[in-house]
Amino acid sequence: MTNLMLAGYANLTLYIAMAVLALAMIAFSAYVALSVSGQTRPHEQPARRREPVVVGARAAHGVDDWTDSEGHASSIGDLARPVSKRAGTAGGYAMSLSWLGTFFLVASVILRGASVSRPPLGNMFEFATFGAMLVMLVYLGLSMRWPLRWLGLFVVVPVLLTLGLAMTVWYTAASELLPSLKSVWLVIHVTVATLSVALFTLACSVLILHLLRTAADARMSDEVGTRSAWQGFLATLPSARTLDRISYGLHVVAFPLYTFTLIAGAIWAQQAWGSYWNWDPKEVWTFIVWVIYAAYLHARATSGWSVRTANVLALVGYAAIIVNFTVVNIYFPGQHSYSGLS
Repeated sequence: MTNLMLAGYANLTLYIAMAVLALAMIAFSAYVALSVSGQTRPHEQPARRREPVVVGARAAHGVDDWTDSEGHASSIGDLARPVSKRAGTAGGYAMSLSWLGTFFLVASVILRGASVSRPPLGNMFEFATFGAMLVMLVYLGLSMRWPLRWLGLFVVVPVLLTLGLAMTVWYTAASELLPSLKSVWLVIHVTVATLSVALFTLACSVLILHLLRTAADARMSDEVGTRSAWQGFLATLPSARTLDRISYGLHVVAFPLYTFTLIAGAIWAQQAWGSYWNWDPKEVWTFIVWVIYAAYLHARATSGWSVRTANVLALVGYAAIIVNFTVVNIYFPGQHSYSGLS
């Protein structure tokens, strides 16, 4: 089988992955809609029995508990909100389709690499597809440990958007690497960087839901009567405190990986260009992203900062990641001009 044929199969498999993930998106949308429609009204909801929580230990029901930044106890059990049978069926289909779509996405990345006899990490198209694959793998991996169907729609949609842009705007035909990229650091540096961005992506999705849930809870406390469909949807999510802890935990894992990305990039730069730091636009923006997330984590660990203000910093950090990947890659030429776009 020729390299050209392998590249064609890689593209075909990617289209199949997008089609399957589109079906998963529809199924997740049905899950959300059915969860809202099957929910009882606030005054009809049974009072939830408050049980003692043993922080840092396994609870009797087999889920993890923790203490948040304000000293309040929370439980992963909050993730498992009761839903109707129809919603559960839709969620099951959505997860199965997500696994199938991810399988084809992994196959596409492997075929792309086989077609060029190298790691598929040499241009924006390959970065995007590899990153989308990692986002799905991380999400599905976490969903094997915790019930995260409520997050599925907000993971599949950005993944589909990324893949759509990869195929239409950032697509680059399979080709050889530039000489400066032919190094073992390509796999180390870019893989870790992409994994950290995948975690930041999941953290951003959860954080947005946290901010919306917090705002909805504040409005609901001042309102009497029926709520809107949007408020009903937000009420099906885990508590704002739980969402905040999930997002914070993902950031805590992603930040050291991103820090390693900076360090590995400097080592690679010294080998490739003879200098650890060259004030290249990509280097500068990567450092800006690191500073923003460092400020976020510092704010979360420092008294005097509100959780909302700190979380806004995290959203700014993710916006900087998007600028770094799109605007800087395309419009700021430098030593990192590897987008593959002419």
